[in-house]
Amino acid sequence: MIKVYNTMSRKKEIFKPLKKGEVSIYCCGVTPYNSPHIGNARPFVTWDVIRRFFAKSGYKVRYVQNFTDVDDKIIKAANKHSVTWKDISEKYIAVYFKSMDALNVRRADVYPKVSETMADIIAMIQTLIDKGFAYVLDNGDVFYSVETDKNYGKLSGRKLEDMLAGARVEVDKRKKNPMDFALWKAAKPGEPFWESPWGQGRPGWHIECSVMSLKYLGEKFDFHGGGSDLIFPHHENEIAQSQAALGDENSFAQYWLHNGFITVKKPDKSNEEEQVKMSKSAGNFSTVEEILAKYPGEVVRLFLLQTHYRNPLEFSEERIIEAQEFFGKLAKAYWQLDELTRKVHAGEFIKDTSDKNFAITVSPAGGLAEEGERLLSNFYAAMSDDFNTALAITHMFELSKEISNYYGEFTEGKILPVKIDGDIILRVQAIYMEMAEIIGIFEQPVPRDKDEEKSAAEPELVNALMKIILSLRQDARAAKNWSTADKIRDELKAAGIVVEDTPQGVTWKFNAQ
Repeated sequence: MIKVYNTMSRKKEIFKPLKKGEVSIYCCGVTPYNSPHIGNARPFVTWDVIRRFFAKSGYKVRYVQNFTDVDDKIIKAANKHSVTWKDISEKYIAVYFKSMDALNVRRADVYPKVSETMADIIAMIQTLIDKGFAYVLDNGDVFYSVETDKNYGKLSGRKLEDMLAGARVEVDKRKKNPMDFALWKAAKPGEPFWESPWGQGRPGWHIECSVMSLKYLGEKFDFHGGGSDLIFPHHENEIAQSQAALGDENSFAQYWLHNGFITVKKPDKSNEEEQVKMSKSAGNFSTVEEILAKYPGEVVRLFLLQTHYRNPLEFSEERIIEAQEFFGKLAKAYWQLDELTRKVHAGEFIKDTSDKNFAITVSPAGGLAEEGERLLSNFYAAMSDDFNTALAITHMFELSKEISNYYGEFTEGKILPVKIDGDIILRVQAIYMEMAEIIGIFEQPVPRDKDEEKSAAEPELVNALMKIILSLRQDARAAKNWSTADKIRDELKAAGIVVEDTPQGVTWKFNAQ
C-alpha cells in the first residue's frame, strides 16, 4: 500500500491508480532561458526517484515533462544576445539535459514543447471562450474569468475575496477581475507570434501545461507535480481552466505533489540561521553546472534525496561535503560486495559441510542475508510512505554497515567461506543494488580512495602469486619431491598462510591466529 501526500486534500491518501498497474505523471518542466540551478533540479530528481520506485514495484509508468520554450524571459535573453528565441531555448534545453544526465535523471517518455503544441493550445482557449469562461479584449488578448469558477482557489486553499484584498497583481483596468489571468497575449513589435482567431500572439504561461498534460496523459491522470512555488497561481490556474474546458470537476490530475524549496542563508542578516528561498530573481543561486564542477553528480543527487521532498532543504558547502562523506561509506560497501562476489565467481567459496540440514540461518553469511531482507522491506516501507527517501537511504546505510562488518570478519579469516555463503552474498549484493537503483546511485563509475584502491589491488596480487606458488608445489608433489612440497607449505605457514590438501583440491587461507 502506497500513501502519498495530496496537496489538494492536505493529507496523506492511499494511492489508487486510475488504471490498474499503471501510473501517469506530469511534472512541470523548465523555462530554458539560462542554466538550471540546484533548486530547479530538485523536482526532477524527486520525480525520477518516484518513477523508479513505481517501476520497481511493478507499475508501468508514463512520465511527461514539458519545456516552456516560448516565454518573456526567453525573448528578453534572445534580444540581449541578438539571436532568436529558438536559439536560446535549444541552447539551454541542451544544458538542462547535460545537467540532468549527470544527476542520473532518466529521460521522460515525452518532452512536449509549447512551440510544437500551438494548435492544441488555441483550440482549448477557443473552448473556454465558447463556454463563457474566457473573454477577448479588443487588442486580441484573451483572459480567463476567475469569477466564473465557484471553486477557484481549492488547491491553494485561498478564497477569491481574500486574494483580491491582498492582491499584488499589476493593475489592468481591461480585466473584469484583477485576478483574471492571460490565456493568449497579443503580439508586440519584435516578438515571435502565431496566428489565432483573435489575431497574432502567443499563449499565456498557465494554459500551456494544461494542454500538454491533457494531450499526452488524457482527461484524467494520476500525478501532477512541481515545486511548492507553483501551487499558486500556476497549478491553481491549470486546474481552473482544465476542468472548465472539460466540464468535469473530477477531471485532470488526481494527486498533487509539491517539493519544498532549497534555501540558503540570508547574507544581510547577522542571524546565520535565517534561510531564504534560492531563486534566480534573488541572485542567490548556484547552477547545477557550477556544483558539478566541484562534486560528483551522484553525490549531489544523494544530497537532494537525504531530505524528504516536502521539507525545505538548506544548500551549503558543508551539507554537500557531508553528503560526499556519506556517499563514500555507501561506495565502500559497494566495493566490498564487488570483491566478495568476485571471490564467489572465482570458486573461492568451495568448502561445504557434511550436515545436510545446514541452512541459511546457521551459515556464516546467514545473519547478513536476514538483515538485508529486513532492511529491504523497511526500505520499501519508507518509500511507500509518501516517498520518504531520507528514511529509505538510512536503511541502505544500515545495510552498508552490516556488509562492512561481514567483510571485515571475512578478510580477517574469522569466517569459513562455505559454498552456501557464496549464494547468500550474491543475494545480498542484489538487495543492495536494488536499493541503489531506486535511489539512483552507482550508475556512474563508483569512486574509491587511494587506500581502498591499494587494498583492492593487493588481494588480486596475492591471489595471482598464490596460484603460481601452489602450482609449483603441485608439480613438486607430482614429481614426489616431498621435501620441496613440504618446504613450500611450511614457509607459507610461517608467513601466515595455511595450505590444506582436500579431496576437492588444494585450498589456502590466511591464518586468523
